[in-house]
Formats: sequence, structure tokens, C-alpha cells
Amino acid sequence: MTYTLRPIAHIVSDFPGKFGIPRQAGVVPELESAVVFEPEYRDPEALRGIEGFSHLWLIWQFSESVTSAFSPTVRPPRLGGNVRMGVFATRSPFRPNSLGLSCVELVRTESRPGLGTVLVVRGADLMDGTPIFDVKPYIPYADAHPEARSGFAPDAGATLSVCISDQLLMKIPENKREALRGVLANDPRPRYQRDPERVYAMDFANLTVRFTVADGVLTVTEIIPLEATQDDKNEKS
Repeated sequence: MTYTLRPIAHIVSDFPGKFGIPRQAGVVPELESAVVFEPEYRDPEALRGIEGFSHLWLIWQFSESVTSAFSPTVRPPRLGGNVRMGVFATRSPFRPNSLGLSCVELVRTESRPGLGTVLVVRGADLMDGTPIFDVKPYIPYADAHPEARSGFAPDAGATLSVCISDQLLMKIPENKREALRGVLANDPRPRYQRDPERVYAMDFANLTVRFTVADGVLTVTEIIPLEATQDDKNEKS
């Protein structure tokens, strides 16, 4: 039997690409994004009562990782990419239906011209434009299990110290500075990349942020407008 899913919404976030997106929802609570409903689902009645909930579940698609091939095992980055685990024992994007599940904080509902009522949320781990298939309220008495075991991912992992000069900090919109710090502190590098000489580049909030990491310290070396890096790529191609 085949089922068809249609996106009801999409996310508007500060991540135009996958690199830098937090590995789990809620890891960087300062990140703010918006759930924008597709035109046929913009009836405000569909959101009646939602502001009574502090958190929501988002069911979405790993739209950049859709594949028809099935692999029963994957290599979790948490284990260095060297150990295979069962796909259903991981949160890998490479899964049969490419579905993701994230718990986010609902900040407010907001009416935006041409978009209807949108949900402003915090802590999402989604790339800009990610299709969302459903929104459900988070209910603590049913959804929270503090005693639960976390298998091979018992914690969020070590955090980095972030070093960024005042001059570079001024290039970041004030309302996004703490979010960027949180993203960088959680080490956006792939787990298998640990070269202290390498300069990494992450796109965030219409900016390209370049940085190095050595001895537990992430140092931001450059921040430039995103379009400048795109123009540079076009010239080189």
C-alpha cells in the first residue's frame, strides 16, 4: 500500500545549507525561525488553541537526503563515522521515508502579509525551506521521559569556547549573535574533521562565517555577506 504525503508548511530559518545546522532540536535554543503554512492550510481556525502550548512537534522531510535505496545500517557521526548501527537505532537522514521529528519551542503566532499566520519557534534544527508534513502539540505528561536511556548518544557532546572579535561581532545582527555563538559552540564540523589548520565556512543569516578550531577553541576569522561568497564561486567556475 502506498501513501502520499503533502507538505502543509515549510520552515524559514537562517541556514541556507546543511553545514552548521544543530545536530538535534533544542540544542541551540536561541535559534529563531518560522513555520510558514502553504496557502491551502492558512486558515487561522486551524491554529485555534495552539498558543496554549509551549512546545510543538514538527514532522518534516530530510529533503536533501531523499533516496530510493535502503541501507539497513548507517555510520552515525557521533561514533566517528567508523561504526555501523541499525538505521532505526539512529536519527540518520538516510532512512526509508526520509522523515525527521523535532521538538521546538513556540514563541508566538504572528500575522505576516501574504503569508497568513505563521508560527515563530525556537530551537529548530531545520534547513531553510524544509518541507513540514505536520505540527502537533508537545504534551509533557505523555512526551517527557526523564528516565529514558540515550544509547550511544548519552549527551549533547563537548562544547567549544568561541573566540570572536568585537569588530567581527558587529557584522552580525544583534538579535542573532547569541544564536550564532550557540551554533559555533556546539561544533558544526563533521565529527571526522579535526584539522586545526583547516578554515571552515558556514552560511548563516545571509552571512558566511569562516573559522578555525584548535585545542577546544573555535576562532572566527572572517564574516562576509553571503552574496560575496556566491559571486566568488561564480567567478571561479
